[in-house]
Amino acid sequence: MTRVHATAYSAPPDPQGGEIYRLALPNTTNAAKLSRDFIASLLTVSRHRGLVDDARLCVTELVTNAHRHTRTPLIRVGATVQRKQVTVSVADDDHWALPEPPAFREVRKEVREQEGGRGLLIVEQLALAWGMTVLGGCLPYRKAVWFTLAQAGTTP
Repeated sequence: MTRVHATAYSAPPDPQGGEIYRLALPNTTNAAKLSRDFIASLLTVSRHRGLVDDARLCVTELVTNAHRHTRTPLIRVGATVQRKQVTVSVADDDHWALPEPPAFREVRKEVREQEGGRGLLIVEQLALAWGMTVLGGCLPYRKAVWFTLAQAGTTP
């Protein structure tokens, strides 16, 4: 039996007026569910209920990618909650395993018929913005894939 130990804590406020929350959990099959529940709870209490469903889906996709495609021991989920938007990042220790989404404008038939491979397409459709950041300066040691969701009427 695998024991899952997760920690969540609030970091100092974001200079742009938001709050930062982080969750670190083992790279297990339970990681996606734990991350999904963490984000849903956080957005519900922070008055972003309208973003919960999209955030749950997007964070599930990113955590599942980290679980399936890396050997990172820990998956780190971060959320910056601001008044009108929320940015969620999922970091792993495999900076070389970069996300490779299919062409978004012309989704090939093979991709549509596959069982998997559409996660980043879903994130692209739901998020106001998304991307990938390599962390660690000259010697990268971690990457984070992130997405931003915004309240209706918010523009980039």
